[in-house]
Amino acid sequence: MPSVALSAFLEAARSGQHLLSFPTDTVPALAAKPEAAPLIYQAKERSFDKPLILMAGDMDDLWPYLLGSETDRATWQQTMEHYFPGALTLVLPASDRVPPQMNPRSPGTIGVRVPDNTVARSILRQTGPLATTSVNKSGQPALLDLTTIAQEFPEVFLPSPDALAELQATPADLTASGIPSTVIRWTGTTWEVLRQGAIVVPIQS
Repeated sequence: MPSVALSAFLEAARSGQHLLSFPTDTVPALAAKPEAAPLIYQAKERSFDKPLILMAGDMDDLWPYLLGSETDRATWQQTMEHYFPGALTLVLPASDRVPPQMNPRSPGTIGVRVPDNTVARSILRQTGPLATTSVNKSGQPALLDLTTIAQEFPEVFLPSPDALAELQATPADLTASGIPSTVIRWTGTTWEVLRQGAIVVPIQS
């Protein structure tokens, strides 16, 4: 799919019928509405054992998708306020609003993140939280620029240069670090590091 105007890009995202890609602070996202998560698995030829991440423009947009006591949520909020936006994914208990196809192997949990990227957050604020992962065939390195993504995944909607200008993209917004997010999981009492990525979290694993 060639790059499209911002209005067409957002319409494709909201429809729940298409895949899209946009820059983030780590690697570009391959994204869809949460209920359209199977499109991501199909495009990537990805095993259903591997969960997707729910990405949002703001922390508050994630709370309806999470399930926990007031004490747990206070702890999660403290961690979010310290690290969001940023390259940290929190794996937390999921509410029934999360489609099970986002994490078929363990549908009771969901990884959530707010990226530290102006373009990504602007898009997500207009689409609502999206199911995301890196853009690549399963087992292959993540693709890091929109031109290569357009060549390798022609069915994916991409924001045009004019769309990026409307989103007030800066050079930093279009440069992926190439390092995936750090992933930590809430065990019920503490955090467990599942993947060491772009940032180091000083917690017990």
